[in-house]
Amino acid sequence: MLSIRSARASDVQSIAQIDVETWRATYPGMLPDDLLTALDPGQRARQWSRFITHRPDDAMLAFDERERVLGFGSCGIQRETTLPYAGEIFTLYVGPDFQGQGVGRQLLLALFQRMIRGGLSSAMLWVLAANPSRFFYERVGGRRIADRQLDMGPFGVPAVAYGWPDLADAIHRQARARSRID
Repeated sequence: MLSIRSARASDVQSIAQIDVETWRATYPGMLPDDLLTALDPGQRARQWSRFITHRPDDAMLAFDERERVLGFGSCGIQRETTLPYAGEIFTLYVGPDFQGQGVGRQLLLALFQRMIRGGLSSAMLWVLAANPSRFFYERVGGRRIADRQLDMGPFGVPAVAYGWPDLADAIHRQARARSRID
């Protein structure tokens, strides 16, 4: 059974491990190998510790009945001032062994609910254009709204943005779609 809750300081090692694993499993051929091999779970854990300390409700964690962390996501106020969306999904990562099982969908909806509770009624996110997982966002109702180069150190990587103008409606549509499937 899948459960979702706000991340805690005690979760940072698991979050960092999934962060590094998903980058290494997803981005070969899209990002330089030396960037992927240099990823440091310890450094990522420190970053996530700071994020969770300062914004404890903006990081969500998915886990199973054995308390095994399956994925995580984070959100907050949108950083791209030129796009008309209040909130932003900063991260959404599901461990490679747990992808395709509904974990990402449940995390995304939990992040939408978090943003609504925080007064953010719309949201967007950026994803690498070459990432085949980006089509997941279309399946959950995201509309492609922008393109840009993301700065990745000394080079840029093409990215696309997906947006949801009404988070309450997006949650409602996903619930209706699930009830038709179940």
